[in-house]
Amino acid sequence: MNPNTSDLKDQHAFVTGAGRGIGAAIVDELASLGANITLVGRTADNLKRRAESVASDRGVRTHVAVADVTEEEQVREAFESAKSALGAPSILVNNAGAAASAPFARTSLSDWQAMLAVNLTGVFLCSRQALPAMLEADYGRIVTVASTAGLKGYSYVSPYCAAKHGAIGLTRALAMETARTGVTVNAVCPGYTDTDMVQSAVETILDKTGRNREQALSSLTAANPQRRLIDPSEVAETVAWLALPGSSAITGQSIAVAGGEVM
Repeated sequence: MNPNTSDLKDQHAFVTGAGRGIGAAIVDELASLGANITLVGRTADNLKRRAESVASDRGVRTHVAVADVTEEEQVREAFESAKSALGAPSILVNNAGAAASAPFARTSLSDWQAMLAVNLTGVFLCSRQALPAMLEADYGRIVTVASTAGLKGYSYVSPYCAAKHGAIGLTRALAMETARTGVTVNAVCPGYTDTDMVQSAVETILDKTGRNREQALSSLTAANPQRRLIDPSEVAETVAWLALPGSSAITGQSIAVAGGEVM
């Protein structure tokens, strides 16, 4: 399958966490295939700049919705504004997420709840808003950016792992419910990716261990047989492939983009 610049023409993609990192790469990739984009996040100025840039560079229509995906009313309002601007979304990309690191014994209930809220409840709230219109149209694509932490365990991020495992479980359950419709539901599971979140993890390792930057980075890439960070564009291209009309037989899958870390 060789995507071209019109494969997603006239479709509307609603992308959360769209302002930077993987989300920004997804926005650009979907727009390069012709999709109109609603960019969702919590920082208006950053979203507006990126929306203007994508509209200019890719010749698509864009809309900005400022929302916290953990807040039900904000999510509802974001979908309403997106529908008014560009029509009901036919593609939902649940990309918003966060990670916090601490030993399990020092993980507070508020830490636990915060990780579940953004990484799992946000997926639930957005998917619940998107799905009715998709079912009515008998067509839709829901893609959740999970993590290899949804497929295996990692030390010191137990709430994050639990939330990402939950997101994959939700993906599989929703895929079963929609299997006889034109809607597909999948997850993409990146390994450590070259984003601000990973650079923050490197800084934490530097502060706590006294290692140099190269050693800190090596500790993150050691589990990847390719011994490297994943590029955000690699995740974006996988998301875009799942969003294509020709990917209709692929549903309920959790695709690792991780250099062979999970096989």
